[in-house]
Amino acid sequence: MRAATLALGLALLGASGLSHAQDTRASATDDTSIRPYHAHVPDKALADLKRRIADTRWPDKETVDDDSQGTQLAKVQALVQYWGKGYDWRKFEAQLNKLPQFVTTIDGVDIYFIHVRSKNPNALPLILTHGWPGSPIEFLKTIDPLVNPTAHGGKAEDAFDVVIPAIPGYGFSGKPKGTGWGPDRVAKAWDTLMHRLGYTRYVSQGGDHGSVISDALARQAPAGLLGIHLNMPATIPPELVKPIFGGDPAPAGLAPDEKRAFDSLSMFFGRNAAYGAMMVTRPQTIGYPLADSPAGEAAWMYEKFVQWADNRGHPDGVLSRDEMLDDISLYWLTNTSASASRFYWENNNNNFSSEAQKTREIKVPVAITVFPYEIYRAPKSWAQRAYPSLYYFHEADKGGHFAAWEQPQLFVEELRAAFKSLR
Repeated sequence: MRAATLALGLALLGASGLSHAQDTRASATDDTSIRPYHAHVPDKALADLKRRIADTRWPDKETVDDDSQGTQLAKVQALVQYWGKGYDWRKFEAQLNKLPQFVTTIDGVDIYFIHVRSKNPNALPLILTHGWPGSPIEFLKTIDPLVNPTAHGGKAEDAFDVVIPAIPGYGFSGKPKGTGWGPDRVAKAWDTLMHRLGYTRYVSQGGDHGSVISDALARQAPAGLLGIHLNMPATIPPELVKPIFGGDPAPAGLAPDEKRAFDSLSMFFGRNAAYGAMMVTRPQTIGYPLADSPAGEAAWMYEKFVQWADNRGHPDGVLSRDEMLDDISLYWLTNTSASASRFYWENNNNNFSSEAQKTREIKVPVAITVFPYEIYRAPKSWAQRAYPSLYYFHEADKGGHFAAWEQPQLFVEELRAAFKSLR
């Protein structure tokens, strides 16, 4: 068991020795214009989805009374059957099309993004980056509170201009045709995007992949980046990486919050991180079943909604069936499961390790909010050590991995507080 866990950890650390060829040359033929975007999925694609759902061949039921063998059959069947007979993609599509959506080409890849400007001329530009199995959908409920704070308990000076891009290979963004689209390249693309929109100063926020990309952006420290906010920071101290991956007992001397974080991470990498190892090492292989089976796609993503949200195992309380299916449908209808998984292959790293993410190189101001049902609760002592420029740290009282999606008002309040001194 310990050897297997260590092997998994080494794969996530990038110790497999993979060398990803990179071509970071900007395309001389890029169309730098910003084009309006209107989401519309053909009727044929929706009919095909319903047909495939109706023809699902289900596995036999698990032999336990919990989810220790994976997502339970009855729960997935209920979700997928509703997807086929009750869910309405067109309703969500109409909601999306009420927002200003755009596409621009950066480094040869079309980047989809939502861009909402505040009426406040002094609004602070903010770029929000999603993760997996998320998408820009994670942030939709935060848009109006961010751009129109006085209508949501804030002050006029709390206003933000909001930019929400989809990572290349995700959702309506283009799929890279070659390698090299890891966090550093995406971070450079985000800076290009913000300057292309006319912003000379801005802040960045992210969780999951978004935290890794925000870290990369902060290391690059382009002109105009004022600071970053993270809700899944990379704080594991270097000396604890191998013990956590190896399944060793917690070393003596850890403070209570450090011991709690150590135990959470050991459990995660020991029992729940195989999905990541698969995408790090075999994104193409996992793409075949996910591209062919709606039930497979739904189960693959639903498991993480159940495990990672502040829902005590019942996601319908914090994320509705329709909200989850909006996101699952976006992956299915854009056929992006394989291309989204390739970001893991490109990153090929441990997103929780301060050493792997080189966080100590960051000089720009860093703010962190810890949500209690995140994969692990980063201790303040680890955060201070990992991010020397940390200036804001707060532990929220509710919320999980999908913080903006689960607790939009709380998330917005955290951003207002975190970035107040940087305006």
